[in-house]
Amino acid sequence: MPNTASTTNDPHQRPPMRRPLRWLWLAVAIIVLDLLTKYTASHFLNYAQPVEVLPFFNLTLLHNTGAAFSFLADHPGWQRWFFALIAIGASIGLTVWLSRVKADEKLLAVALPLIIGGALGNLYDRLVHGYVVDFLSFHAAGWYYPAFNVADIGITLGAVGLIWESIMGDRRRKKAALQQRD
Repeated sequence: MPNTASTTNDPHQRPPMRRPLRWLWLAVAIIVLDLLTKYTASHFLNYAQPVEVLPFFNLTLLHNTGAAFSFLADHPGWQRWFFALIAIGASIGLTVWLSRVKADEKLLAVALPLIIGGALGNLYDRLVHGYVVDFLSFHAAGWYYPAFNVADIGITLGAVGLIWESIMGDRRRKKAALQQRD
């Protein structure tokens, strides 16, 4: 029997996922949920006035002209277009990556659309409003985590999935290769 361990571990030899772009429905779901929740927050919350939901969680409508943690928010406006270009470029690149996902990379097939959906949800806000609508605010002992939204949740969960797949996917493939060798 030929030794297939080296071909199994080679990403070019592993079979591609059938119809990987079907996972883009997750991106659409994130976009729709994000825009609906931002619309609702914008219409029912007063700007910068917290509504306590739990002792550690408020709904607080805020407008972020920067990126994560209001990075570059105090600049005169060029960052709107800069972050829009990043979102467009990242979405295109991640969609190409998704189209090349292998059959054993299901977590990757979920993670990429989560990031795409989050990027496009926030892109909509940047293009239409000039800022991103944030409204989920967690706090403890006088310390407030920066407010965020559903798009940010998608991006974060997708990034965690990418990291997990990077670590565990390599381990899984190495273990499969060792088992085939035995």
